[in-house]
Amino acid sequence: MPWVQPWGTAAAKAPLAMPKNAATSRNYSGINVLILWGSVIEHGFPVQGWVTFRQALSLGGNVRKGEHGTTVVYADRFIPDDEKKRARETGEEAQAIPFLKRFTVFNLAQCEGLPGDLAVDRH
Repeated sequence: MPWVQPWGTAAAKAPLAMPKNAATSRNYSGINVLILWGSVIEHGFPVQGWVTFRQALSLGGNVRKGEHGTTVVYADRFIPDDEKKRARETGEEAQAIPFLKRFTVFNLAQCEGLPGDLAVDRH
């Protein structure tokens, strides 16, 4: 299948903007931007706002029954306490351990019962 430019077409209803966590107002970054843009285009979501299942509940709403989320990732490093202690005792530099976590997020259009400023009419 040849590649097709999706923006500016009916396939992309959401404004071309950075995907944002609607509960925290933080913009997504890195590969998550591409993952979420792809999901918006694939499903025709009208907004770039996203929440986890628990965030939807904490905002007073819920994810509609039968909706499927989009997986995003969070990568970082941390230094365990015992490693910090070892580094202090030996005078060496503490070694950080990289980690990767995955989360499932839902577009605001997949949710219902959210406060008025986050509510989205899917149609």
